[in-house]
Amino acid sequence: MSGSRRLSAASTVAASIAVAAITGTCALAPARAATASARAATSLPHPPRSIAAYAAELADGTTGKQLWGRRQYSPRPIASITKVMTALVVVQARRLGRRIKITAADVEYAREHGATSAGLRPGDVLTARQLLYAMLLPSGADAAFALASSFGGRQAFVRKMNTTARRLHLVGTHFATFVGLSLHDHSTPRNLLLLGEAAMRQPVIRDVVGRRRHLLLAGPHHHRYLWQNTNLLLGRYPGAIGIKTGWTPSAGECLLFEATHNKRVLIGVVLDSAPTKTGATFTDAARLLNWGFGLHYAVRMPRPPAHGPAE
Repeated sequence: MSGSRRLSAASTVAASIAVAAITGTCALAPARAATASARAATSLPHPPRSIAAYAAELADGTTGKQLWGRRQYSPRPIASITKVMTALVVVQARRLGRRIKITAADVEYAREHGATSAGLRPGDVLTARQLLYAMLLPSGADAAFALASSFGGRQAFVRKMNTTARRLHLVGTHFATFVGLSLHDHSTPRNLLLLGEAAMRQPVIRDVVGRRRHLLLAGPHHHRYLWQNTNLLLGRYPGAIGIKTGWTPSAGECLLFEATHNKRVLIGVVLDSAPTKTGATFTDAARLLNWGFGLHYAVRMPRPPAHGPAE
């Protein structure tokens, strides 16, 4: 997405949110000229059908116009969508070349919490940039633990996450962890679209979340790693470019997503599409994107491995 349509100044954010409060529109980005808004607008004669998510929202990523929502102001557990904020805090620290030694504690954290892992090996030395792939693609809790420990320590890191949330005016959002395993990691669909926009303004995050896999060849200080993206929308729904999956028993299946079609951009989120990993989030997202773009792509989303670890 071009920088011209992003929230780039605090005054613009405040103004957009004020408009949203009055009009009910989504304050994702400042509206462009009327001609651009008209060009991006789509005739939507009926609401999207067969959306399983308990809470959700879809918005036009260019104009910021809310297209559809369900309980979009209701706080919900968000599972590993939390890691989008973790990534944003790391990137904004501007130390992506920092070398981080993986410890046994990093690996044990994922194991003890029954969480998804990037398979990191104690003793390996990886850069913060490499750990972003390990955290955002396979949703590695071990990578998130290593990053939070390195960037100020875990408690201080979570404080930075909440400070960033306040700066982005995410008034319905609170973080208790850097991975999203707590019931106290919660947000609203509206807030998550704002967070997604802020994250996708960062080229490194945009690049990472748009990849289906990432191969890191073995080097002098680390093993070989192949990380697969848990977002099965990528490569299966034309134009999908991110962003992050999540699942815990309390949050259900969750997905923050973005896609492009004919220069239009849609961003959306679905929360608690199913209690277990059935792939319902991908079906919900594909149906919302079809509806928003006015398309009729077949909705045949694959099922993720059932009964997997929390993410």
